[in-house]
Order: sequence, then structure tokens, then C-alpha cells
Amino acid sequence: MAAITTPILAEPPQLRPLNILRDLPAVADLVEKCFADTIDAEGRRYIQQMRRSGQDSNFLRWATAAVETASMPLSGFVWEEHGEIIGNVSLIPYHHRRSRLYLIANVAVHPDYRRRGIGRALTAAAMQRASQRHAKEIWLHVRDDNPGAIELYASLGFREHARRTMWQAKPERKACTDGLDVTISKRSPHDWARQESWLRHLYPDLLSWYQPMPWQSLRPGVFPVFYRFLMDYDVRHWCANLGREISAVLSWHAMAGGNDRLWAAAPPENSAESSARSLMALLLHARREMSWRQSLTLDFPADQYNAAIEAAGFHRHRTLLWMKLETGNLVNQP
Repeated sequence: MAAITTPILAEPPQLRPLNILRDLPAVADLVEKCFADTIDAEGRRYIQQMRRSGQDSNFLRWATAAVETASMPLSGFVWEEHGEIIGNVSLIPYHHRRSRLYLIANVAVHPDYRRRGIGRALTAAAMQRASQRHAKEIWLHVRDDNPGAIELYASLGFREHARRTMWQAKPERKACTDGLDVTISKRSPHDWARQESWLRHLYPDLLSWYQPMPWQSLRPGVFPVFYRFLMDYDVRHWCANLGREISAVLSWHAMAGGNDRLWAAAPPENSAESSARSLMALLLHARREMSWRQSLTLDFPADQYNAAIEAAGFHRHRTLLWMKLETGNLVNQP
């Protein structure tokens, strides 16, 4: 495979490393402005946390020492002109299977300064820094409705490895499964082997460094029950059955103070038409059973069961392309 070449930046005065002690509030303002049209409740909480952290001296002291160990946006680069931060990129460290990797995130350029190569320069700087720190892989994610950014990252050598859609729905007490001819019951321990097999197919290990599967929250057994009690996790599991055959499984998982998540397990969509009907019935059942919750979220492969999920009342919140660059393909040239 041909090596990928990126320029070595001379780091002009406009481009400098993020200063965690003073830049966080300005970076929060920039990220909010750049993503105002697509930001959700979780994103708003993230921005507010960034602002609070920038004013918390205890956090800043801790963050200065934890830049290379905490999987948080504590390092990166900013682009500054006339004393104003108008560009940002975050570089977040992760460890997976004893290997170091980095996530490039929060690539933002003020609307008045776009199309000047600032985003490219910031991303290239983050790539070089990750390579200097001996990362084996560099990852990023980008919305599928941002073709300009996708083209930019592809030109820097990133290649798509996964495409996932985040679905959301409001619980609904009147959600109805009549007419689907699917029997729904509580999951039994005997159903776990089939559920786990389907989950591993739909939630592959490829992205487990970023979003690990909550296996201890989903498994049956005494120890998982004790674990959930200690962690204050709440879970529920339902099976869809056609005759005597289990056709899909759905788990609801909530953490104290966290978001509600659904984990759907079903065979590949093209393997059985009945599985789509079963998944639709389970999602409708969850909306009815969890009517006291505020919202439900499902992360799922972008090309699987879209029609069934939409028919169950879920709307597509966003689809992300996960792109990766292996640093062995990164060559610096003067």
C-alpha cells in the first residue's frame, strides 16, 4: 500500500498547542458556534462541562498531569488570529489491547474563516503529534452529511471502517404491536448465547475502545446481578418469538445520571424477513414499557434494519462515518 504523505507544518504564529489552563472557555464557544445546527442535549452538556472545567482550578491542575492518560479532550491545537481562537482540534488518547491510539475530535473553524486550509492544517498537526507519540492508529468520526469534511479526511489518508446511525425515540404509552404476529416475553438465561452472538455481529470489537459493550450489564447470572447493584445500573431484557423460535432480543440499559440506551440483537437483516418484524415489535414494546423515561437511544449499523426501526417510531439523529489512519502509512516530508 502506498505511503500517505502529509506536510510538516512550520507552526506559524496562528497555530499553537492548546493551553488547557486558559483556552477551554474560548474553545467551548467556538465548538458551540460551529455545531449549533446539529448539537444535541448531550453535546450541550459537553460544552457546559468544558466551560465549567475551564474555571475549576482543581480540575485544571489534575488535567495538566493527565493529558496523556485520560481519554478526554485535554490536548490538541488551536488557530488564533488577532487574539481570537477561530480554529480548534482535540487529540484524545485511548489504549486498546496494549496499543496506543488517538481520536481526533472537535475539528472546528469559525464560519468567517473557512476555506482557507485551517481545518486541514489543524488536522495535520494532530496527526503528526499522534505519530510522534507512537500511536499505531488515528481515528476520527464525521457526519455523513458533511461531504467537505469527508473529502478532506480522505485526502489525508483516512479510510472509512464503520458507519453507524444513532436513532432516538420518545417513549409512548400507546405504542402498539398488534398485527405483527410476534410474541414478546422476558429474556431467559437460555436466550443469552443467541443474543451474545448477534450482539457481537452488530457491535463489533472494532470500536470497543471508544464504546465498549456493557457485557456485565447484559449477561445473566449472579455475579452480573451483583455488579449491576454495585454500579447502580438498571436493565431490562425482552425476546421476540415467532412460534418457538427466538427471532430478536432487545436490552434496555440505564446508568445513574446517564442516558437510556437500547442494545438490539438480531441476525443479519437479509437472513430472515421475520427478523425485521420482530425487531420492530421489540422497539415498539420498549417505547410502551419505558413510557416513564424521557427518551430512548439506539446505536446501530447504518445499513441494517432501517425500515423496521423507522416503522417503530425512531428517527435518525445522525449517521457517523468512523475513519482510521494507520500511522505506518504516515510519512512526513519537509
